[in-house]
Amino acid sequence: MRFKNFFLTLSLLAAFLTVNVLSAQNDNAQRPSPAMTATKKIGDLAITINYSSPAVKGRKVFGGLEAYGKVWRTGANEATTFEVNKNVTLDGQKLPAGKYALFTIPGEKEWVLIINKEANQWGAYNYKKEQDILRINTKPGKNKENEERLKFDISDKGVVTFAWELANFAFAVKEDK
Repeated sequence: MRFKNFFLTLSLLAAFLTVNVLSAQNDNAQRPSPAMTATKKIGDLAITINYSSPAVKGRKVFGGLEAYGKVWRTGANEATTFEVNKNVTLDGQKLPAGKYALFTIPGEKEWVLIINKEANQWGAYNYKKEQDILRINTKPGKNKENEERLKFDISDKGVVTFAWELANFAFAVKEDK
C-alpha cells in the first residue's frame, strides 16, 4: 500500500512539473527575445509598435543571421506590428488608421520598410507581397556602438528609429489632416 501511495505521489509531482515547464515555454516573459512595446502619443495621434527584441549574442546579424535582400519580420517570434489610431503619412506616403505588420528587407546600402495588411503572422513565413499597403526605401545608418538588443524608439515629433547591432534606420510618422 505504501508503495502505491509513493508511486501515485511521484506520478502527480511529475505531471505537475511537466505542466509548469510547458506553460513557462508559452509565457512571453520567458522567451529569449522578450516582447517589447514602443509607444508615443502626439496630440490625438497614438503610435504603437509591438515587437520581440532578440540579442546579438556575438553573431553577425545583417548579412549573416538576417540575409540581405530577404523579407524579415524586423524582430523575433511574431511579426512586428505597427498601429496608429489616425490616418497618417509615413515619409509622405498615406496609411489609414489600423494595425499592420511591419517588415523590412535589409540591404547593405538600402533597406525597404514594408507595411503589410496581415498584422497577425508568425515571423515572415506566410508573408504575401500582395498584402503590402506601402513600401519605403530608406538608407540605413551605422550605430557608433553595437546595439545588443533590437529596439524601436518614437520621438516626440513622430520619428520612428530602429537600431540593432551596428545598423539603424528611421522614418517619419505624421497625422494626415
